[in-house]
Amino acid sequence: MGISSFYAYNITNMFLFFSMSLVFAVDNFGPLQSISDGTTLVSKNGMFEFGFFSPGSSKNRYAGIWYKNITVKTVVWVANRCNPINDSSGSLTINDTGNLVLLNQNKSVVWSTNSSEQAKKPLVQLLDSGNLVLKDEENTNSEAYLWQSFDYPCDTLLPGMKFGWDSRMVGLNRQLSAWRNWDDPCSGDFTWGTEFVVQNQTVPESRMRKSGKNFIRSGPWNGLGFSGFPELRPNALFDYEFVYNEDEFYYVFKLKSNPVITILVLNQTTGTRQRLTWVEAEKSWKVYYSNPKDRCDDYGLCGGNGNCVIGDNPVCQCLKGFKPKSEEKWYLTDWSEGCTRNNLLNCSDKGKDGFVKFVGLKMPDTAYSHGNRSMNIKECRAKCLSDCSCVAYASADIKEGSGCITWYGDLMDIRSVPSSGQDLYVRMPASELGKSGAKVRVVIIVASIGGVSGVLLLGYFIWRTKSKGKKPKTVENGNQEEDLELPSFDLFTIINATNNFSASNKLGQGGFGPVYRGKLEDGQEIAVKRLSISSGQGIDELKNEVILIAKLQHRNLVNLLGCCIQGEEKLLVYEYMPNKGLDSFIFDQNKAKLLQWDKRFQIICGIARGLLYLHQDSRLRIIHRDLKASNVLLDNEMNPKISDFGLARTFGGDQIEGNTNRVVGTYGYMAPEYVSNGQFSTKSDVFSFGMMVLEIVSGKRSTSFSQQKEDLTLSGHAWTLMQQGMAIELLDSCLRDSDHNLQEVLCCIHVGLLCVQQRAADRPSMSSVVVMLSSDDHVLPCPNRPGYFMETESPQRYSDSSLTSLVTISGTEAP
Repeated sequence: MGISSFYAYNITNMFLFFSMSLVFAVDNFGPLQSISDGTTLVSKNGMFEFGFFSPGSSKNRYAGIWYKNITVKTVVWVANRCNPINDSSGSLTINDTGNLVLLNQNKSVVWSTNSSEQAKKPLVQLLDSGNLVLKDEENTNSEAYLWQSFDYPCDTLLPGMKFGWDSRMVGLNRQLSAWRNWDDPCSGDFTWGTEFVVQNQTVPESRMRKSGKNFIRSGPWNGLGFSGFPELRPNALFDYEFVYNEDEFYYVFKLKSNPVITILVLNQTTGTRQRLTWVEAEKSWKVYYSNPKDRCDDYGLCGGNGNCVIGDNPVCQCLKGFKPKSEEKWYLTDWSEGCTRNNLLNCSDKGKDGFVKFVGLKMPDTAYSHGNRSMNIKECRAKCLSDCSCVAYASADIKEGSGCITWYGDLMDIRSVPSSGQDLYVRMPASELGKSGAKVRVVIIVASIGGVSGVLLLGYFIWRTKSKGKKPKTVENGNQEEDLELPSFDLFTIINATNNFSASNKLGQGGFGPVYRGKLEDGQEIAVKRLSISSGQGIDELKNEVILIAKLQHRNLVNLLGCCIQGEEKLLVYEYMPNKGLDSFIFDQNKAKLLQWDKRFQIICGIARGLLYLHQDSRLRIIHRDLKASNVLLDNEMNPKISDFGLARTFGGDQIEGNTNRVVGTYGYMAPEYVSNGQFSTKSDVFSFGMMVLEIVSGKRSTSFSQQKEDLTLSGHAWTLMQQGMAIELLDSCLRDSDHNLQEVLCCIHVGLLCVQQRAADRPSMSSVVVMLSSDDHVLPCPNRPGYFMETESPQRYSDSSLTSLVTISGTEAP
């Protein structure tokens, strides 16, 4: 278009410039029209608005797009995000080259669409989709845009917006970058985009980065989706579409129902990618899902050749055929160095190497890999086997069953994703393939493997015991006999193992007697609970503990190996827990530093899962009745195991509560209704659990505030802090300067306070607790005042033993 014809067109439209009102009633404008600060464009459907705004508490002005028809102003795109105007003098207009430009008070260009193409009749329009476009009115193709905001997203992905790259437009890679903060929309250091990192550029994947470093990785595109993002699949609200051809690769989501308002946002403050859905009834955004969704999303958490398995404890496991590079660091939950091979590959004799097939995995980082879209899986195997430096291979396109990716060096950032993972073939020496050298298939279902292994080990132990002449004995109580169905140890075996119960072998003193460390002749370490005659735990309590634990199988419950009943000696033999009780760590100023927040959170979740098993998932509903920090033991990997079932009670059928005329337990952990009237239920265990959660977070005992002027308990102190908006002050002082997940800490405090509420009916069930601890977007109710909020007498004046006769109630004791 010539300059003269361009201005002729402008003159014919000049009258529009003088007749425009402060707020545009239309969705577009042309040359010699402008948008000044205070005027806006509104899409035809009334959904979106384009104009000037100031974010948060900032006085700077920005040109942007936001939702018009919702009460919470939500900006979805910003033009001059890093070049603000410091007053209200800004204006938007079409310049003489046909570009949309943002001008400041001095008429200097602050921002421009910078399109190289020039239109005969340029027009700026805000579409119903929220896309701001620059087009030529004379072009009959309605989607032939010279420029569009959808090609330059900020922190928000709208329905219909493409996320990915287009090779036909030089340098166009549509990616998201979070705002720096609520007051500054300029690009922060948190980004999400798609990229090629595979040699020969054949397999794309998406990555989130913080400060340029990998934060979350999707796994390579496999023809159906990203194995690391199982949530990116069709659902009731919207459909997903992936397009991959020689010109472009992009992801887009489209709404199934127009009334639904949903967006995908990068949140710099929380460091998450969130799917938000507007709930009109509540006038607020709700989190549909977010990433990272769990620890296994963290890039390279388990190091090279490590596999992250959420739900397992610890979450990091070495792949079959590998072992930790540093046993010491691995034990301390520092998995960054990853795993190394048990045995070296035999490259000189390629026929002796083979492959182990792992299924249900997010594929390793493709930074050190090669891709070939024309190969099939057999050719891929042959290629890898012929290259000494190739360590693994997989199909590049599982939809078509074609393509090849081969990896070199350590396999980084693997996790188990049963719902969307794929097969990975890892190279192994013959020694790891079995005697026949045949292919081995490894299914990553750790819980099942662990359960089967436990059964096999227990069966072997019983067989070995019987083969030595140790048969399960019966315990006689009056005229009744009951087969314990558990190996019985000879007293002399225990005496020898514990060095005749020497003081040097004593681990501690429980409510019913001392506990000793021992070692059997075969080298197995054990812990022996020796019930004292005056302990109050007689044959009934021992039978109760043996029978209960013998029937329970859970990784967060202590493993009972056997018992010994000879004369007045009543002994229980457990697996040895090298780290003793949880109390020995959290209440010790020096050892507490060894339990950083990540490990404390794992311990809280492990106790919750164990208690849920007792209340709901075991064959009998079991109430522990004496849950406390000293009754939670820690194994060599600091996994929690609930112990001491001497006071436990079982419920059958629909029974949900019971009463007792002999209240026993530990003050500070017992629920108010149990202390006052002997009533116990699953909710009394929930109360004890809540107290433990607050202790683990704070590093203080439940009764540690009883001597203060306010005479508050720990739960009362925590509740007061929450009411003041200072809940984080409860966190153990030794953790405040270290890395910790603020959201997890506050969640645990909140859950702990919900569990210690005065009324049993107000407390959540353990199944709800597990959900609350594992969900990032669960809305938690406000906790009421906790039990024992204000005590008139010091809880420390009652010893454990005196509590046995503290309350007397008419009636019979529950079974």
